[in-house]
Amino acid sequence: MCGIAGILRMVGNDSNSLTLCARQITSSLAHRGPDASGIWADEAAGIALGHRRLSVLDLTEAGAQPMQSNCGRFVVTFNGEIYNHLELRKDLEAAGAAAAWRGHSDTETLLCAVQHWGIKAALQRFNGMFAIAIWDAREHTLTLCRDRFGEKPLFHGWVGEDFVFASELKAFAAHPQWSGTVDRQALTAFMRFGYVPGPSTIWETVKKLDPASFTVVSHPMCRGDVFPSPQPYWSMRQHVIDGQHNRRTDAIALVNELERLLCQAVTRQSLSDVPIGAFLSGGIDSSAIVALMQKCASRPIKTFSVGFAEKEFSEATHARGVASYLGTDHTELVVSPSDAREVIPQLAGIYDEPFGDSSQIPTLLLATLARREVTVALSGDAGDEMFGGYNRHVWGPRLHARFARLPYVIRLALTAAIRNVAPEPANRIGNMVGDFLPSRFRFIRSGDQLAKIGRIVNAGSFNDLYRLLSSVDDDPAGAVVDGFEPASWFDLQMAGIDQELDPLDRMTLSDALSYLTDDILQKVDRAAMSVSLETRVPFLDKDVVEFSCEVPPDYKVRNGEGKWLVRQVLDRHVPKSLIDRPKMGFAIPLDEWLRGPLKTWAADLLSANRLDRQRWLNAGRVDRIWTNHQQRKGNHGSWLWNVLMVQAWTDEWCGSSDIGR
Repeated sequence: MCGIAGILRMVGNDSNSLTLCARQITSSLAHRGPDASGIWADEAAGIALGHRRLSVLDLTEAGAQPMQSNCGRFVVTFNGEIYNHLELRKDLEAAGAAAAWRGHSDTETLLCAVQHWGIKAALQRFNGMFAIAIWDAREHTLTLCRDRFGEKPLFHGWVGEDFVFASELKAFAAHPQWSGTVDRQALTAFMRFGYVPGPSTIWETVKKLDPASFTVVSHPMCRGDVFPSPQPYWSMRQHVIDGQHNRRTDAIALVNELERLLCQAVTRQSLSDVPIGAFLSGGIDSSAIVALMQKCASRPIKTFSVGFAEKEFSEATHARGVASYLGTDHTELVVSPSDAREVIPQLAGIYDEPFGDSSQIPTLLLATLARREVTVALSGDAGDEMFGGYNRHVWGPRLHARFARLPYVIRLALTAAIRNVAPEPANRIGNMVGDFLPSRFRFIRSGDQLAKIGRIVNAGSFNDLYRLLSSVDDDPAGAVVDGFEPASWFDLQMAGIDQELDPLDRMTLSDALSYLTDDILQKVDRAAMSVSLETRVPFLDKDVVEFSCEVPPDYKVRNGEGKWLVRQVLDRHVPKSLIDRPKMGFAIPLDEWLRGPLKTWAADLLSANRLDRQRWLNAGRVDRIWTNHQQRKGNHGSWLWNVLMVQAWTDEWCGSSDIGR
């Protein structure tokens, strides 16, 4: 795991200036690679590549980057891991493509694969997480590549006449000619979702490279704010469509195959020359990964978890029970409001653009805890998206189908009635009736969950349903001054999907193409890499993902229970009594903290004077929602956290200048 950056200079060939600039932007990523740094430049071609190294495989100089191919044609700077690189080495050797290897790094395998198969064909063979930049000295082209789900970030854009790429946005700000203009459309989209959906970033002149794609930049190329078009090399959407005709229906065979594939993925991703461990929440996904890791290990593996003093938010007890049963070497941290308060000032500098998932706080604390003992940690992320684990996967399509049959006037009245129920009475009602509801509806225990049902009642179509369930703000253009919401990222990503596609397949695919990529994976990458920790995600192993596309919906959600298939694998290793409980998620008690220990800090950032001066957000709306929240007339913690993250980001990256332009 590393940090990469580079410059393709379209005008001028001042080698000193080019190398110095590349060194500056690369140095801003030192936290991603504290072990070594490297710069490669060709002043005549106007190209410079930078690399910050976190040594994980081949700790010798043979693994140093940027690295040049044996033939001299290609130079690469690479962030990530190619988990199947040893298998690829055997294929290359069998084809007579490999000369004597200089070392045992996956970077050297990558270069040989590109030289032998070409870039697109090599990418299709790679099973891993990666952001790659490859300079072709013969063709004078720079090719940028990103893994299938965007586990590794890769930004590209223009700074003056330089085409720049980097692992994080802060590298662009380190360029001497940087002058960023905020993209108000991106800000509006952020207020809806709590993250900036790709390919946009908060800056107009910088974009995210799409996952599962590569893009080729030729030299010279006219700036003109042109972004080269990404070319896909893999498509989960197509695998889901094809999976409708390749369903696997033998339950025992499905369980056996998932266990085999997860074992294979865990084994691949446990390859490391440095200490390795795992995050353990005590939930289904992380417990399954840890169980399989421990099964294959010769000694207790290291596991890490965080919990909260507020028991309704804490999974620490459950994680402790699983760790004890499996015999892992477990470390636990209980997070207090003061811990959160100490972390908050770091968030804007870590995430570089507004990011509103408040679980970034425990994620950062968990990564910091793990980094004290290991350099690599496996996680259970993506199990929900691949195998139907969110509450909305269980009840969303069913409730929507029922409510859609009601007349529109009745649906409007129901929506209004639900929204008028204050959270505290709703919580009491939910707790009283929850145990008497059918199992598939026992999630209805809080005012927040009741509010989600209110959204479903009024959804006119499946697209509306998913958009509403994914939204923090249903009217983000009303929150941003001169705000304008761009074309729906959801509509663009789901265009052409057969309307007859099973609702669960459509919902999990939507999550995989959006929420997983732009929220979950980015949250973990920034938090972990800020403390130089590499994280790996076995559920995103290429073979596991493609298998999940062929699993029938009934084997993902069954009898009102999500992730049925994963549960069957886990049941072979961990007693049900340690796992069988309602899904909690990795959340903090944000609503109450904003009324208590974080209230003073938040009130300062949300002051009307500050908001009016900045001219980003509607000060009147912010004040109304803040007051409503403090009076317990509604729980608006997620929306207020979005606003707070905009404010904190503005202070960090925009200074005190006329930022509202």
